[in-house]
Amino acid sequence: MKVKNYSIHPSVYFIVAALLIAYFFPREGKFRYQFYEGKPWRYGLLTAPSDFPIYKTDAEIQSERDSALKKFEPYYRVDATIESTEIDKLRTDYHNTLKNRATPTYMQYIENSLQKLYRDGIVSAQDMEELKKEGYPRINLLDNNVAHPRHSSDLFTVKTAYEFIINNCPSYLEKSVLQSCDINNYLTENITYDKTTSDKVKEDILNSVPLANGMVQAGERIVDRGEIIDNHTYNVLRSLKIVHESKSGGTQRQSIILGGQFVLVFGILFCFWLYLWSFRVKILHNRRNALFLILCVFVSCIMTELCVTYGLFNVYILPFAIVPIVVRTFFDSRTALFTHLIIVLICSLMVPFPHEFLLLQVIAGMVVTFSLRDLYERSQLIRCAFFIFMSYALCYISLSIYQEADFKKINWMMMLYFGINFILLMFTYILVYMLEKTFGYVSSITLVELSNINTPILKKLSETSPGTFQHSLQVSILASEAAAAIGANAQLVRTGAMYHDIGKMANPAFFTENQSSVNPHSQLSFDQSAKIIINHVNDGVKFAEKAMLPKAITDFIRTHHGRGKAKYFYNSFKNQYPDREIDEETFTYPGPNPFSKETAVLMMADSVEAASRSLKEHTEENIRGLVDKIIDGQIADGLMKNAPLTFKDVETVKNVFVEKLKIMYHTRISYPDLKK
Repeated sequence: MKVKNYSIHPSVYFIVAALLIAYFFPREGKFRYQFYEGKPWRYGLLTAPSDFPIYKTDAEIQSERDSALKKFEPYYRVDATIESTEIDKLRTDYHNTLKNRATPTYMQYIENSLQKLYRDGIVSAQDMEELKKEGYPRINLLDNNVAHPRHSSDLFTVKTAYEFIINNCPSYLEKSVLQSCDINNYLTENITYDKTTSDKVKEDILNSVPLANGMVQAGERIVDRGEIIDNHTYNVLRSLKIVHESKSGGTQRQSIILGGQFVLVFGILFCFWLYLWSFRVKILHNRRNALFLILCVFVSCIMTELCVTYGLFNVYILPFAIVPIVVRTFFDSRTALFTHLIIVLICSLMVPFPHEFLLLQVIAGMVVTFSLRDLYERSQLIRCAFFIFMSYALCYISLSIYQEADFKKINWMMMLYFGINFILLMFTYILVYMLEKTFGYVSSITLVELSNINTPILKKLSETSPGTFQHSLQVSILASEAAAAIGANAQLVRTGAMYHDIGKMANPAFFTENQSSVNPHSQLSFDQSAKIIINHVNDGVKFAEKAMLPKAITDFIRTHHGRGKAKYFYNSFKNQYPDREIDEETFTYPGPNPFSKETAVLMMADSVEAASRSLKEHTEENIRGLVDKIIDGQIADGLMKNAPLTFKDVETVKNVFVEKLKIMYHTRISYPDLKK
């Protein structure tokens, strides 16, 4: 049964990103002005669009409400039936049992005391504790829905009521007799807290506190450009903002706002899609690359939204320039700058002072593009971060002087924010490494570092297999020049060429470039020799994996012979044993065949450079004939069928090889001896 492979089209990433970014946008209609107390008004003349109140601050309202609540008295409700019930119970118990313990005098005292206690009120111990805790000196006692004020100190609990009866008895009565009458049985709370009435009264008190302390009439002047926003003006502007945002409420209106945000964000991302479709179609059609770029945009926008909405920290602490640095590291300068512009455009819809934000961030993106024009070492990332810090600082200071014309009004705290931004940008060094491992990228910096001949594996190659090392150097020259001529990644080819034959370190003496006079193949059969020669591919892959070389470099090792044959031993076997059946796989490299321009160019350069050593005369005709023979043979064998090369590319590569080999094997003039 064939399983269908469902894959997501890269364009879907743009739609999903637009939906998520729009979802995290603020739902209210955003107030178009940004303002701070003590700062100048940066816009034109502002007048009141309509009548609106000047709202008090939350602190003022809370203070007034706290003051008003000091006059609040809780409400309690009395149950008149409890008194008669408990006294009737006392009288019944006296006639049944208590008359044997106490005289009528005692009963009369207890009954009178109970009447007084229930008249004053008995509350639960919890309610009494709450009254003391809140400091209520009086309560309102509801009797038949009529409120009667009562001092809290006049109230009793069951415990204090019992103590009152015992401790306040006349001298002619004995306390022991009173205690024997089980007075607790007739003490019950007759006053309970009326939460409903209390909450309603409390709410009325809170609602009585006015939320505003003035009105602004429609058309009234509020503030003009350059004026310092004082406390009063700030409160007026804040009130106007509250009124504006309150009008943006409602489910229907929220849906409209969300739709507008989505269309706006999607329009910006669509421009990004158009750029990739028009100029970088290879990036767009690669799901990994498209996902990487969209994640850069999405993460930047979400972090900005969270920072602005929740006021976590100043927005200029966020290292926006890290995105163009990373994108430039893995792709190109134009894509890096365009990605940065897309992020800045979307984020400018969220941040305070969007014009200032746009100016600083666009200049920072340009600085990244200029400073990383030729990226070849990691120290450039540190220099780039410093240039970004300087551009932020100079632009901000210049803008502040332009707007306020006063050095004293420059917010020097911004320099601290730019400094933190600079420190975060320096972590790009680590981030690039992490992204290389996560997305399988190989940066130009990594390629340059790997091509250093002092790396452990190349140093070992030069020591154990000097002939192979020299061959690799020559191949890297040929291949990189040819790759550059056809628009391929020259640095990738150059680095791949340095490592393509590292597998020969396992048996260096079996390869002609490392031999002196003894040829060990003379003692072996053709198939045995072919096996040793072919194994240098698998040995090279093992060395590469042990050295943790990137997959892009390992691909050159796997493909530099493709599925070709070890021609020397294959042809020798066929010539010596024409009638014997031959196992083709014994003489065939494991492959795969080249699948990119870079791997195809390396295969051609490797074969051409090795064969050029066998030429007796390195004339242009001989070199061109050799190049044509080898490359045309590889094409005829089907080794290039998976490589995206055109006929023009092949001819260009041939011409580069011929020119470079002519230079490599140029003849020197012989110096005449001095006649005596």
